[in-house]
Amino acid sequence: MQRKLYKVSVIGCGRWGTFIAKYLSDVGHAVTLYGRAGSSRTEELLSTRRNALMELPAGVALTTSLDDAVKADVLVVSIPSQGLRALLRALSEKPSLPKTLVLCMKGLEIGTGKRLSTVAREELGDRVKVAVWIGPGHVQAFCAGIPNCMVIDSDDEETKRALVDAFSSELIRFYYGQDLTGNEIGAAAKNVVGIAAGFLDGLGVPSLKGALMSRGTHEIARLIGAVGGNPNSAYGLCHLGDYEATLFSPYSHNRAFGEAFARGESFEGLAEGYYTVRALVDLADETGVDLPICRAVEAVLYRGESLSECIKQLFERSLKPEF
Repeated sequence: MQRKLYKVSVIGCGRWGTFIAKYLSDVGHAVTLYGRAGSSRTEELLSTRRNALMELPAGVALTTSLDDAVKADVLVVSIPSQGLRALLRALSEKPSLPKTLVLCMKGLEIGTGKRLSTVAREELGDRVKVAVWIGPGHVQAFCAGIPNCMVIDSDDEETKRALVDAFSSELIRFYYGQDLTGNEIGAAAKNVVGIAAGFLDGLGVPSLKGALMSRGTHEIARLIGAVGGNPNSAYGLCHLGDYEATLFSPYSHNRAFGEAFARGESFEGLAEGYYTVRALVDLADETGVDLPICRAVEAVLYRGESLSECIKQLFERSLKPEF
């Protein structure tokens, strides 16, 4: 079957946004990449059409105008999750928008605990169909030609299937998501488990990652069920299936952040789990779900509690029944 080709705009010219623009152009779509005027990343792309990881194909247009960016069939957003609502409010002022919004980002809104698709609906209403693009993979690996599997999910079945058919390739095989709530919660929460894995690396006890993975998945499955999703989603690509890329990879920002924190070193990259853990603890308080790993990470990062003591207490729980 011939692939349907779209006019796509990508908002966000960080490593993921730039890769998405390149990838979708390589697949055959007409792509425009938007970056903020004055941003160092935007200026680098405007002057060289490349960053440290890749070069943009000649067919990718670059713009610093949101008015230009919204002239598309599909709008893909890849920015830090806590900046999403402000972006959507700016988009809501545009007289017309693309029919489909794809959120290629993982997180929950601090202060509300809301999923990003919920934020999109609140700000844009029914003006667009909303989908999420989640799952394992690092730009460095994709740029080296190493394939992986990812997920596209949406409450709108037609939108989901159209995107999977249009975006799939030999490099990225997309699966049809079946649980938007569970997939968003699971994808956001895996970054928090990634920070915990980094803690273990920094403390010199990476052998404990096996217990972390087993208990982390079960912990998030309970939360997904409590907020109306399918608990089994935690065992899919949104969460457990993303552990290799998040808990072990040298490219994982969340793991690297946790390791640097444990060693008392600075970290300059974006670690979404740092923000997500606050939202997860709030959800735990609302639902009454026990989230010991998330609470331990939050206590260390935000309450100044001893990392070694929190890890000790966390894994002493193994004296209790496993689940």
